[in-house]
Amino acid sequence: MSARSRAFISLVAAAAFWAGNYVFGHVAVASMSPFSIVLLRWALALIPLGIIAQCLEHPRWKELLAHWPFLLMQAALGMFAYNILLYAALHVSTAFEASLINAANPALIAVAATVLLHERIGWKGAVGIALALFGVLIVLTRGDISTLFRNAFGPGALLMIGAIVVWTAYSIAGRMGPRLPPVSSVLVQAVFVVIVMGAAAPFVGVTLPTSTEAFASLLFIAVFPSCLSYVLWNVALTQIPSGMAGVFLNLITLFTAIWALMTGETITVSQIVGGLVIIGGVMLTALSKRGDGSHVEADVPREV
Repeated sequence: MSARSRAFISLVAAAAFWAGNYVFGHVAVASMSPFSIVLLRWALALIPLGIIAQCLEHPRWKELLAHWPFLLMQAALGMFAYNILLYAALHVSTAFEASLINAANPALIAVAATVLLHERIGWKGAVGIALALFGVLIVLTRGDISTLFRNAFGPGALLMIGAIVVWTAYSIAGRMGPRLPPVSSVLVQAVFVVIVMGAAAPFVGVTLPTSTEAFASLLFIAVFPSCLSYVLWNVALTQIPSGMAGVFLNLITLFTAIWALMTGETITVSQIVGGLVIIGGVMLTALSKRGDGSHVEADVPREV
């Protein structure tokens, strides 16, 4: 299997785990503050991240920590700000609003990558982004796109707009920054978040899960979205352009539907149709080649 194929599989898995963050995040946010969820999820994730980093990468910590300004910036963006905004949005808005705004993230990443990184995804990539976004809209509106014009977005939408802007900055910075061991980099970022948020905790206050469901949800968030999704996302960005990677975020909606089915909710025809359209759009973008006018940077991962 080629490195490019492994990167695509990594992005699909990352999207599946992030979808679980939406489902289980709804449970956790009912009894815990966004600040508490972010702090506790990364505190719980430190041990598995440390084990994975040491076993797979055997990092040279001194050389890695020489890049601490970059890692601190990434921690502030992708691990703290994005998650605080996401959970705050889920606390004050419906899942419809939050998911719909998040569906615009791939397009924003692609635009930013074109402007800042001079990445070109070609006509297949452009059509794939549009097709995947259309599939997301089918799922979210249950096949009635006209609902987009009958619903006004409130504070939750503004929080989600902030979240996708922050995630776009995190993704682009990750592509522009030094090539570091991805697992070890995520671990260092998590340590920064826990230290800073832990210092602020006595002043902000921390709420603990008050039910078995909330505790189980927090554990899931700590292991899968916190550890595996971030690791897989950063590994994939060492192989493919961030603009192309961003379209895979559309799969979050599809996997959210799958998670819902596993937890006993019903799946509608519009969700099935929209899911197929999303998959088609992602595949079309992933298969875009140089031959159709697109350009993929040949970044070679560098170990420190």
